[in-house]
Amino acid sequence: MSGPRWFPTMLLISIFQVITFYQVIFSAEGELNKAAAVVFFAFTAIEWLWSVVSTIILRKSSLALEYIAFFLTGISLVVNASVSTSLLIKQFVAVCIGFICYVSLLFIVADVERAEKFRKPFAVASIVMLVVTLIFAKNINGAYNWISFGGFSIQTSEFVKVTFVFVGAATLEKLQSSRSLTQYVIFSVICIGMLFLMRDLGTALIFFFTFVVLAFMRSGDVRTILFLILGAAMLAGLVVLMRSDYIMARFATYRHVWEYANAKGYQQTRVLTYSVSGGLLGLGIGNGHLRDVFAATEDLIFGVLCEEWGMLIAFLVAQSFVFIFIHSIRCAKGARSAFYSIASCAAGGLLLFQAALNIFGVTDFLPMTGVTLPFVSRGGSSTISCWALLAFIKAADNRTWAGGKR
Repeated sequence: MSGPRWFPTMLLISIFQVITFYQVIFSAEGELNKAAAVVFFAFTAIEWLWSVVSTIILRKSSLALEYIAFFLTGISLVVNASVSTSLLIKQFVAVCIGFICYVSLLFIVADVERAEKFRKPFAVASIVMLVVTLIFAKNINGAYNWISFGGFSIQTSEFVKVTFVFVGAATLEKLQSSRSLTQYVIFSVICIGMLFLMRDLGTALIFFFTFVVLAFMRSGDVRTILFLILGAAMLAGLVVLMRSDYIMARFATYRHVWEYANAKGYQQTRVLTYSVSGGLLGLGIGNGHLRDVFAATEDLIFGVLCEEWGMLIAFLVAQSFVFIFIHSIRCAKGARSAFYSIASCAAGGLLLFQAALNIFGVTDFLPMTGVTLPFVSRGGSSTISCWALLAFIKAADNRTWAGGKR
């Protein structure tokens, strides 16, 4: 997306955002929300500034990845603004931090040799973050995956997603001995094991899926992957036996939500009921009923989009993650290093898998695991990690490092 082609795409995104922003900047009585107006003006300025700097000054091409992220992030900001201005400001701060992490990580991985030096520090930092969380986290909705300090709450496992991909790609990129592989397997088992102890089953599944992708990208051996899945199934069976009460409670309503419509299946039945009422174009931002249900802007955000924004926009959001994954594979094919190829596919697969868990979980096609919808759900930790993960896919595209078409 070089030359003049970036302009109409950015213009189209801006027009869509202006239409949606307008609905939350002004109240029904026509009163201006100044804080919201400032946030949306700043976000639009960031989008255009990045586009101009990337295409005209740095002469880089292919901004499709950023534009998908801008599209999804803009929707998230509007949803948060429709709830409260304070949530909007918190989410926007997270977006800014995430974008800074995206640019910073691009700089770090620009040199594979330099990136290699961060492998062990990142691995140690990952384990430390999870251990600290395990020690100090309080039970929130049945899981011990949040730590609070100074009025802020963070979910460390979201940041570990980024380091997990980074460490895996850096380890497998120059796999010269079985010792290196063994170290990464041990690292992976520790991370996933601590997530199980935190009762964060959704994130544990995402980590394991990412580990499988990383292993497949390195070996290309289907038998190895089947062996890993079989081993994981045995481990999962052991966990179920050890903590059967908790596991069974989490999955008791799967495919039976209507039998628990006013109890454990309350959220999913409301998603199934209200999401279809929006039709193709939706009821309008802020006019839905699902927003009154617990975790509407987090776990249930896809249902909110269906009801208030319409099935068309919800479908575009879902397709966005498919595009990101396809783009990650396409970039990986011609990447200048195995590090980029492995990291790109792992990051793209992680985002797609997490989106699938969220969308199919709230609609009862899969057990509900409580994971967020990348870029769209409310949550600073999730937003930051999603932008950081995007850097791996961007880095795999040779056009990132050389202007013009590849």
